[in-house]
Amino acid sequence: MAISGIDARLAKERRARLQAERLLALRSEELYSANRKLAEHAHALSHQVIEQREENAALKGRTTQVAAELEVATDRAAQAEQRLWDSLTAVEDGFAIFDRDCRLVAANPAFLSPFEGISDIAPGASYDAILRVAVDEGIVDIEGEEPDHWLERMLKRWERANIPQVDVRLWNGSYVRLIDKRTPQGDTVCLGVDITATIRRERQLQKARDAALAASHAKSTFLANMSHEIRTPMNGVVSMAELLGETVLDADQRLYADTIRHSGEALLVIINDILDYSKIEAGKLALHEAEFDLLEVILEIFRLLRPGLEGRDLAFKLDIDVPWPDRLVGDCGRLRQILFNLIGNAVKFTERGHVCVTVTSAAPASEPGLPLRIAVEDTGIGIAPEMQAHIFGEFNQVEENKNRNHDGTGLGLAITKRLVRMMGGDISLQSELGRGSTFVASVTLKHAGPMPPAAPAFAPEARDVVLIGPLFSERARDLLARLAHLGARIRAMPEPDADAAAQADSVVILTPDPDEAAAHVGVLRAARGRRTILHLCDDPANAAPGTRPLVLPETDAALLRLFLDDAQGTPKEPAKMPERARVRIVAAEDNKTNQLVFRTMLKSQHVDLTLVDSGSALVAAYKHDPPDIVFTDISMPGMDGLEATSLIRGYEAEVGLPRVPVIAMTAHAVSGDRERFLGSGMDDVLTKPLKKDALLARIEAFAPRAE
Repeated sequence: MAISGIDARLAKERRARLQAERLLALRSEELYSANRKLAEHAHALSHQVIEQREENAALKGRTTQVAAELEVATDRAAQAEQRLWDSLTAVEDGFAIFDRDCRLVAANPAFLSPFEGISDIAPGASYDAILRVAVDEGIVDIEGEEPDHWLERMLKRWERANIPQVDVRLWNGSYVRLIDKRTPQGDTVCLGVDITATIRRERQLQKARDAALAASHAKSTFLANMSHEIRTPMNGVVSMAELLGETVLDADQRLYADTIRHSGEALLVIINDILDYSKIEAGKLALHEAEFDLLEVILEIFRLLRPGLEGRDLAFKLDIDVPWPDRLVGDCGRLRQILFNLIGNAVKFTERGHVCVTVTSAAPASEPGLPLRIAVEDTGIGIAPEMQAHIFGEFNQVEENKNRNHDGTGLGLAITKRLVRMMGGDISLQSELGRGSTFVASVTLKHAGPMPPAAPAFAPEARDVVLIGPLFSERARDLLARLAHLGARIRAMPEPDADAAAQADSVVILTPDPDEAAAHVGVLRAARGRRTILHLCDDPANAAPGTRPLVLPETDAALLRLFLDDAQGTPKEPAKMPERARVRIVAAEDNKTNQLVFRTMLKSQHVDLTLVDSGSALVAAYKHDPPDIVFTDISMPGMDGLEATSLIRGYEAEVGLPRVPVIAMTAHAVSGDRERFLGSGMDDVLTKPLKKDALLARIEAFAPRAE
């Protein structure tokens, strides 16, 4: 029993010990786990401390680096600022900065130097205070202007958003230009630039210019006086040589006399050019207005230049359409000089063909001012493009000096241009080397007075008259003068022109010889069909076969009746196109008056008309909407009618369009032009001035036919 009790106690103790061991093991395990976690935490904390220390060390390094860089940047900024200020201090021009309150922030010594010794002029001083000190201390020379007014003007200038520059004179005679600019922050930067040397140079240049003008004026005055003194005895030389030529002389003596006369006349032309140019340069040339007959002036020039046509296949043509040309007011002498220079040059440089003078005016006779357009066209040598730019300059020649075949001073066109401008106009040139030139002068004249309301005048349907033959007989001149007075549009030519004859209301042969007149009838009859051809003669029995004699009646009313009967001799219905679909037409014409004529002729017709003013615009209009017919002027600025036609034909071929009829409208009447135009791709040619019948006939011929 005792042994059992001991065993039970031992077993109990063993169980207690085992339980204690298990508890100890459990506590040991928990303690170990806690120690392990504590160790891990300590390790992590240690790692964080190390990282933080490393970051702090890096941050300290960066801070040190930034501080060093900042110190370097600060030093550099200070150096740059010092350099900038040293530069501003070194420059001779003044420099200052004002804040948005217009108070001085800083200024360089050049700006402050005029205010030396004045303590008030320092940073913080206001702009108006600085101005007032400048006036009160006499620093600026206000040149007699009231001080308050000067201050007010300068302050108003300063208040503007964009401050204008101003030049200020200082007490010592120097000049400063003030240039002020606003900054985006509202400050104002001021520059004071010393322009004394510039002002002095400008004054020296002005003095030199005045001296040169005075010398030129004196020279021109001297030349004008001397030219006049020379011209007086030269007139005696020429006149006496002419009288000597009328005496009985042998061949050698006549040669000598003619040489003296021709040489004297050539010298007079040179002297007259010098005299006129000198008068213009000296400002002594004035216009003197008087009533005159424009037609008589032109015919007089034709008569004077007529001997120069001998031996050459060259003729004069005249086209005049001016209301009441015998009652114009202007400087007849200077207008004669303009015409003589232009027509004389045309004769000088033309060996064959024609010299055509065209005078037109778009203004009615009732207008006080009468703008005239005077065109002188020749078929001569033409002018090279490089010469055209300065052909109106002094001492310039059409030909190169080394190849000159014609004499002259080179002053004629320069004088002509000056005279034209004195008459309120201008002059222009169109020329093609080897084909001729056209000079166009515009001047403004006046009518002598209003015409009586009942004054006889040509009816519109009878006023287009073509004269064929010489213009120099008394009978021809009488007819010409009366037709012009009555308002006829006159075209005069030495030989028949089929186009002109076909378009004219009346055609008059001026040639007195019946056989010579009869030679013209064949050409005219083919052009005019059954319409009458008039022959100017003194007796109806002397009229050429196939013509109606024209014996000048005594009264203007009778003459008007005669031409109206002639124009209506073959009854004609008013021109009208047959009814069809509207014909779409594009026409290129750069002259506004010609555009008006074209538009008016087609106003009542069954057409849709588009007018353009250049070849390039014509091509663009064609490509945009191809028309039924194209009419084009030949001579236009930029792209001409020939080039435009070529581009249209190329576009047709490229796109596959049918060929559009292209009809030329041209004032060119040079032989071979029609063939040249047709060869370039055109289908027909209309010669200006256009006639309505001829225009409608072309439209009728080329308009699309109804299917």
